[in-house]
Amino acid sequence: MSAASSMDRITQWVSTQEIPADLTIRIAHSIFPLHKAVMVPRCGYIRRAVAAATKDKDKDPSAASVELDLSAIPGGADAFEKVARYCYGANFEINARNAAALRCAAAFLDMADLPRRVDEFLAQAALPSAVAVLRSCEVLLPAAEELGVARRAADAVALRICNEALFPTRSSPPGWWAAELAALSPASFQKVATALRCRRAAPEVLAAAASAYAELALAEVLADPSQADQRALVESVVEVLPSGADAPIPAALLCRVLHAAVNSEASAKTCRDLELRVAAVLDQATAGDLFSVALDGAGERVRNADTVRRVVAAFVERQQAADSHQGERRNRRSSMSEAVDSSGKSAMEKVARMVDEVAAEMATEESLGISRFVGVAGAVPKEARACHDGVYRAVDIYLKTHPALDEIEREKVCSVMDPLKLSYQARLHASQNKRLPLQAVLSALYYDQLKLRSAISAGGSEDADDYDTRSAAEQARAQAMADASLARENEALRSELARMQAYVSGMQKQHSKGSASSRAASPAEKKKKASFAFLGSVSRTLSKLNPFRGGGWAIKDTASVADGGRHSSSNALQQHVVKPKRRRFSIS
Repeated sequence: MSAASSMDRITQWVSTQEIPADLTIRIAHSIFPLHKAVMVPRCGYIRRAVAAATKDKDKDPSAASVELDLSAIPGGADAFEKVARYCYGANFEINARNAAALRCAAAFLDMADLPRRVDEFLAQAALPSAVAVLRSCEVLLPAAEELGVARRAADAVALRICNEALFPTRSSPPGWWAAELAALSPASFQKVATALRCRRAAPEVLAAAASAYAELALAEVLADPSQADQRALVESVVEVLPSGADAPIPAALLCRVLHAAVNSEASAKTCRDLELRVAAVLDQATAGDLFSVALDGAGERVRNADTVRRVVAAFVERQQAADSHQGERRNRRSSMSEAVDSSGKSAMEKVARMVDEVAAEMATEESLGISRFVGVAGAVPKEARACHDGVYRAVDIYLKTHPALDEIEREKVCSVMDPLKLSYQARLHASQNKRLPLQAVLSALYYDQLKLRSAISAGGSEDADDYDTRSAAEQARAQAMADASLARENEALRSELARMQAYVSGMQKQHSKGSASSRAASPAEKKKKASFAFLGSVSRTLSKLNPFRGGGWAIKDTASVADGGRHSSSNALQQHVVKPKRRRFSIS
């Protein structure tokens, strides 16, 4: 505002133009010719400044012309113009756009009545107007903070939210007020959250406000997560989120915030805090929520597998610590401990199923390394899974997506599952799955045979009736396992026979080109050598396919298979030794 334009605007509402101005206010490039008789009684700051300026003058202070520089006033020339209009009695409106500036300027000038009028406006303003006043305080910092204007505006917003939560507006949709908070900066929203806590707002109200604000902020961040200001926005949103004790934030929202924080390269502290918060409510999330954390910014490729592993590991640590704490109190409160233990066990089983689904989705990523896949799938202890069919599915998908793995690498991938905990259908599928390492297949089949023999031997006379009811099913399973093993052995023998036939054919061609002397002795020797080679090859093949020989993965993993809890593993093996059944190998 130039000096000429300010003078022209003042002449419109100053009613005492015939009296010369004796008070000149300069604010930046704006000049306001005013009268001390009007401004001094209403403004304590101007009264003290005029008194100090005329203190050393001998003339009458009332007749002296004083010039003051008020460039430091909050709101600048526009706010002071409205203050001067108020002092001269001119009409002007207090609204959401100028309320904060008027309140700050009035407080700066030490006025008594104008701040009261602004406070009355805030007390009667609707929620959108109160939010607009709080937002206008953001351009008046730090004066708005020091003078308490921002705190009053935040309290007005909190009051409207509490009233809306208790007495919803019929004509408005539920939760409409939460969207109004999206226009605030994180610092202003933090003031609203503090005011809600001071007013003892329900945790659901605080959670709804924080969730709505975070959702709208995430939409802006995910639009371009590479910008530096977006990283700052994510970190600010994380800081204003209430703790789990104050308000339960949904697990799905926390997962999305963590995804945004990782892809916007937020600080390590911010990401770690979010990982711990997600781990605290991981049993309330879905597989899709957790899988979204592993994706890149575009949501197409798996890039953050380590983040998922850390979240699951943090959840397991929390559960193990809770179980340990409850174990110490079990003797004093047995019934309550059992209830807590069952709930903790169900939470662990739910997370284990979720991890199996996430691992299966991640297994389709061709660039996913073995260590990262094993880190995610193996983050949950094996004993947390009652059945390993889910993790077997993830392993099978990974092996199918990565067919170039050698035997050692495939065994490392399979180390996350226990073949002894597969269901019968899964073991039947595994026995015919050529992608699995042989030791995994033999371990599952060997376990079924031991289980069948243990049931037959330990049943005794007291379990005769129960065994009769299960004998048909057990025999069917044993026959199916024997058939699967026999099929593999037959396939190996057919390959050996084909190789032998090729070898004999080559020897016959050499024999037809030999000399007459060697032609007489060679057939017998070659026939003898071929016979010995064939028998040796078959013997070696059968020894490799024998799952009961010592030193293998199967014996190590199944040496502790229980036989009813009555004998040790060594005694059980001695009691269950049977003659090997004759096998029929098809070589046709």
